[in-house]
Amino acid sequence: MDSSLTRGLYRDITDLADDSPSWLQHAAEVWTEAGLLLFGVLFVVAWWRQRTGSARAVAVAVLAPLATATGYVVSESLKSLFDEERPCRTVKDAATSLVECPPTGDWSFPSNHASIAGAAAVALVLAWPRIAALVVPMALLMAFSRVFVGVHYPHDVAVGLVLGGVVTVVFVRVLTRPATALLTSMRTSRTGVIAWFAGPGPGPEPVAGRRGRSGASHRR
Repeated sequence: MDSSLTRGLYRDITDLADDSPSWLQHAAEVWTEAGLLLFGVLFVVAWWRQRTGSARAVAVAVLAPLATATGYVVSESLKSLFDEERPCRTVKDAATSLVECPPTGDWSFPSNHASIAGAAAVALVLAWPRIAALVVPMALLMAFSRVFVGVHYPHDVAVGLVLGGVVTVVFVRVLTRPATALLTSMRTSRTGVIAWFAGPGPGPEPVAGRRGRSGASHRR
């Protein structure tokens, strides 16, 4: 991968990081890893809140972390095709990275963190659309933090975000139907753990006729 196009931008961002107050540097160092944990928590919350919904809604929520893991696998596989060295090792005139530079062999392109962030954000939006205003900025900040701390080029994280999102959309679209059928079957299981995982689904619809008769009876 030709890194010359974004070397200048990498220098600008790492210079900004070097001139930033220590609290911001530490926040970036923490967020670059802690964001992954927060995405994990949101996966659990998305699944839990969908358990009382349709089998399809639960299926998409269950597929969300699996799609994210697939995005990571695809990203990691692509690294071996490009063998791009980390900018913290090759861009000699840039500011020193805020975190330790990964060893040679832990290639730079594409960014695994950005791929996971992009995949997780898209997966959570598919499972829980109202959370988009939270998870999209989370993913963008996580991707940016990888450049800010000095371990990735801008193009590494940009491609990682797109890659993770595309993999997730394809993964969820292909597997939603079989996953929905499986969750529907699991809801009828006599095994408590399986039925609990699949969720109770929506409650029974109220019977309009009964309400009408009850109301009529009450009026009399």
